[in-house]
Amino acid sequence: MAEDAAAAGAPAVDPSRRSPALRARYRRILRFAARHLVVLWWFELALPRVGLAALGARGRAARLTRLARGFHALAVELGGLMIKVGQFLSSRLDVLPPEITKELEGLQDEVPAVPFGELRALAEAELGMPLERAYARIEEIPIAAASLGQAHRALLHERDAAETGIAQAVVKVQRPGIGDVVDVDLAALRRVGGWLRRVRLVADRVDVPALVEEFAGTSLEEIDYLHEAASAERFAADFAGDARVESPEVVWERTTRRVLTLADVAAIKITDVAALRAAGIDPAEVAHAFAAVMFDQLFVHGRFHADPHPGNLFVTPSDSEAVAAGAPPWRLTFIDFGMMGEVPAGTRAGLRSLLIAAAARDGAGLVAAMRELGGLLPTADTNELERAMTLAFARFGGMGFAELREVDPRQFRQFAAEFGDLMRTMPFQLPEDLLLVIRAMGLTSGVCSALDPAFNLWDAVEPYAGRLLRDERGGIARAAIDEVVETAAVLARLPRRADRALARLEDGRIATRSPEVERRLGRVERILGRVVSAVLFVGLLVGGAVLREPDPVLGGWLMAASALPGLHALLGGLLDRRG
Repeated sequence: MAEDAAAAGAPAVDPSRRSPALRARYRRILRFAARHLVVLWWFELALPRVGLAALGARGRAARLTRLARGFHALAVELGGLMIKVGQFLSSRLDVLPPEITKELEGLQDEVPAVPFGELRALAEAELGMPLERAYARIEEIPIAAASLGQAHRALLHERDAAETGIAQAVVKVQRPGIGDVVDVDLAALRRVGGWLRRVRLVADRVDVPALVEEFAGTSLEEIDYLHEAASAERFAADFAGDARVESPEVVWERTTRRVLTLADVAAIKITDVAALRAAGIDPAEVAHAFAAVMFDQLFVHGRFHADPHPGNLFVTPSDSEAVAAGAPPWRLTFIDFGMMGEVPAGTRAGLRSLLIAAAARDGAGLVAAMRELGGLLPTADTNELERAMTLAFARFGGMGFAELREVDPRQFRQFAAEFGDLMRTMPFQLPEDLLLVIRAMGLTSGVCSALDPAFNLWDAVEPYAGRLLRDERGGIARAAIDEVVETAAVLARLPRRADRALARLEDGRIATRSPEVERRLGRVERILGRVVSAVLFVGLLVGGAVLREPDPVLGGWLMAASALPGLHALLGGLLDRRG
């Protein structure tokens, strides 16, 4: 039932049954969305329909920046899921313009801490016992506070420490009431997604309801601490026996859906270069080891930490006894497994096709691989994209990874800007698993560059790309054979198609151009344009009158704006009659 509601764009949770504060939150999110959608509709749809596209394009960058800043402020004030929404949107470079993604990329999930008394009540209800019985000591000041929960250091009782082998722990507790907040936020997002699904300009390019459901699935997993605990154990199993990596053990006896207890593994923050050097650790070595571990997750294990930012990564020096026994002098420690990604078999196959096409410098093959990965919606016209890919290969395809370093960065920036503009005009939308891969790689590159300014991500990925290509033996040869077969099929169909074209010409069914017909069609188009203007005039006038009471500024602006299509409808008719 909830799935049907979500598919229809309706909220899966009825906000009217919530508290007054939650109802007010729901309405505020919808008001923000509605106000900015009206502005975007006017400039991006209404004005172009009456021949004023240039006017609509004027000031677009400033409007989008204002929209992003407004959402940034709203997210910080409301907290809850809105901060996660902003972080999610900042990563959607495939569907959103840079004015929005750039403004939201600095949105941090840092909010005031919940008073410990409120947190105590929730934790004790979840654990079914007083905190003094669950832990020997728990610090009231949190070590981290985020929109969904906060973390406190704790000490286990001696008997529990003896059974688990863990003495010092970190306890994560959800913020009280966050489940209801998440439900209401998702209900509002689904409603907005339903609105956008009815806008053809948006629907042809982006499946907004699908984006909302992707985000909803990730968010619901993130507030389920049992899911995070299971992810932590899977990660540990993947790297069992790998001396480079460690992760915290789960104290299952003190873990529920809303309380998570883990071993405290805090050490040197991975980007604290001064502390690393003081411990005798080379930051450049850490950068290369971290990149290798991330690529092992992607290409070997098929599961990966999707949020490897510096706050979730430590470098733990080994003690002298461990080093004497053959252990490495330090190891990478991962924490916070609330956001994990998987590389399913279909995505792996698509990535292989992508690499094969790149190796063959085949623009059409690269676009086909994008389709295989699910990144292109069915409405995509790929001719322009294929040309752009071919241009990319012509510019950079003949260079090795080392040679790419010598390319003028301005060339990369210019090409990235042109290519980004093209991608945003296409119905291009990355599936969530691939989006998480890109997010993880972006964070990996950032961390490694902070550790070693000379670090090059391509050098790190090259061995893994080569491994995939070797696994796909004969892939390029098979692709070439397929191309030959397809070309032969086209040549075989050519005589039949030519015969059909001649038959249509003999029957008089080939379209011809007539100046008189074109003149009449032009007049019909002008009449339709005036009809559209009249409809816009009435819609804006009525909409402005309705909104004037709750929002005098927006209502007055809409009523004033109605004059423009009104004049077009009136004067256009007079000019036509004179003509």
